[in-house]
Amino acid sequence: MMTTQEGTNRFRMTATFVGAMYVAGFVVGIGGNMMIQSTISAPDHLSTVVANSLMVTIGAILWLLAVIGDVAHGVLMFPVLRPHSERTAIGYLAFRIVDAVFIAIMVLLLLLQIPLGSEYLKTAANGTAYLQALSAVTVQGSQYAYAIAMSALGVSGLMLCYTFYKSKLVPRFFAIWGLVGYAVIFVGMLSEIMGSGLGLISSLPGGLWEVSIGVWLIAKGFNSSAIVQKTASPVILADPLVS
Repeated sequence: MMTTQEGTNRFRMTATFVGAMYVAGFVVGIGGNMMIQSTISAPDHLSTVVANSLMVTIGAILWLLAVIGDVAHGVLMFPVLRPHSERTAIGYLAFRIVDAVFIAIMVLLLLLQIPLGSEYLKTAANGTAYLQALSAVTVQGSQYAYAIAMSALGVSGLMLCYTFYKSKLVPRFFAIWGLVGYAVIFVGMLSEIMGSGLGLISSLPGGLWEVSIGVWLIAKGFNSSAIVQKTASPVILADPLVS
């Protein structure tokens, strides 16, 4: 059976990994988005996407690294959350997987712009309308996939921060900030699907929280007393003199 000290050390390592992934995920997400959008958002992007295919591909790879990180978050946090609420641990993992799947769909739809651009350059001017229409549909589909992914992230974040608040695994200031930030993400991304245009703005509070909590977990880890209370299993020894 794992001792209290061994459990504390393991969760300290988990906190470091999770914190590093929060920070890295924020960086690669922004980097990947900038590299892709600089090409995809340009007017008549089908005429230039092939020339910029390397940049788009690198941006897609960065996003796929974020996908791996999303799933890893759920897996690593499962043993941390499970002693406090098994339902929350399972739910957090499930919504992280949903988040990752839809981000992967988004990346695939954006990568389709490269072969569409190649066909666009080969096709006569009077036959490009359907390629432009298909490109517009797939780009819009990628935006829907992203909004759904971020909505799932919002749900998972609410579950995580609610557990943080109850368990005091991190300071309650971070838990409250996270609850507010992920609620804003969830509402904002649902409204984005309806065409509100608030998706980017709504992600700012949660994004800043992820960077801040990432730095905190790397530097401080989880509250050791909250971990000990849940991981310690007191052993009651029978007194041989008492029948």
